[in-house]
Parts: sequence; structure tokens; C-alpha cells
Amino acid sequence: MKYTATAAKPSPASTPENKPDKKIARSGKVVGRKTVPPGEVRIIGGLYKRSKLAVSDRPGLRPTPDRVRETLFNWLGQDLTGWRCADVFAGTGVLGFEAASRGAADVLLCEQDPVLVEKLKSSQLKLKASMVRIERGDGVSLLRRMTPGSLQLVFLDPPYESNLFESALKAAAQTVSANGFVYLEAPKPWLDEALADLGLKVHRFGKAGAVHFHLLVSLPRTEGA
Repeated sequence: MKYTATAAKPSPASTPENKPDKKIARSGKVVGRKTVPPGEVRIIGGLYKRSKLAVSDRPGLRPTPDRVRETLFNWLGQDLTGWRCADVFAGTGVLGFEAASRGAADVLLCEQDPVLVEKLKSSQLKLKASMVRIERGDGVSLLRRMTPGSLQLVFLDPPYESNLFESALKAAAQTVSANGFVYLEAPKPWLDEALADLGLKVHRFGKAGAVHFHLLVSLPRTEGA
């Protein structure tokens, strides 16, 4: 991911599980003032451990680094056997392939960039990942079309300059099952006060450079919601 130096770290909640983890090293190299993405990322656990995925130099592409993914899947308990997941701003697909590597039964990768879609298909073929499906299109629209409560985990990493965060979170909250998870990367922390109206709350929170990464859990739905 493209990370820059950060100021003091805010915390979305005071409970111990919501305190930010220690700063995690950034990936990529800096040329002048531009962060160049790495040429590849590796899957760090499970069936496809140590497999490498190509990283194209595309606008806004920020592969989630090893240490952040390690933290995330520690939070999730590593074993995702039988889970249904979606990564709707897939990029390299590394989050979705990590989930598949840890036993997820169905992983949907959605990406708009046609170059990246072809890279995802190549990675799927290379890994022989039959549980992974790839779709080109708009991630938020895809979530809205899905059956409510049909997923256990949704990965969200929208373009930072976009205004997609609120709509993506709301759609993801409707798509995950009771006590299902939404993973979010964002340029600012999302607090429980803002998330409650979207049907989510902070479960765990960490910080890597300028990036705030969150594991959110769905709130109980009221009858008729």
C-alpha cells in the first residue's frame, strides 16, 4: 500500500480490543514523492502460502501489506472453512485469495479495472483456486444485488479519493450474516458513532502509516430492517 508518515493515532473506542496495534511497516518504495507499488505480493498463510501475485502499476492500487494481512487473519482466527466472502474493490485480489487459502468455500472478487480483472483471472488459474469467482463491475452495486445475510466476510478498500465509503459500508452491512464481519481500509478512522447508523460497530482497529484498518462486526437487525 501507499503509506506516508502520520500524526498522532486516534482510537475509535476505549476498550482494549479496539486499541490500535503497533505501527506496521509500509510496503513499496518511494521515488521522489511518489510511492511505487511492489512488483508482487505473497500470500502469507494457508493452502497457497508463499504463492506470489503480480502487482500492476495502476492508479490508486494499494496492495495490503503482509503484516496488515497477518494481523487481520489473526483477528479472524485463521480458519475460514466454509465461509462465503467478497472482496468488492479487489485490486490484486490478495485479500480474497488469502481467505480462499484459509478454507473459504466461496470468494467473489469484483474489480472495475479491466487490466486488473485479467490479472485476477491469471492468478486464479495459477493457483487453481476453483472457489474464487471474478466479476468485472461496480463493487457497491454488486453488494446491493446480493441476498441479505448471505456472506460471512466482506473486504472493503475503496479508492481513497472516492466518496464510496458510506455507501459501501451500508451495502456490506446488509450483505453479511448476523455477527458477520466487514474489513475496511480507509484514510481516517471510522468510529462507532458513525457506523451505528450503517449497521456496524468496531471489533478491532489498527493503523499502518496513514492507513486505518478496521474489522467491523454487524449489529443485530431489528424486525423488518
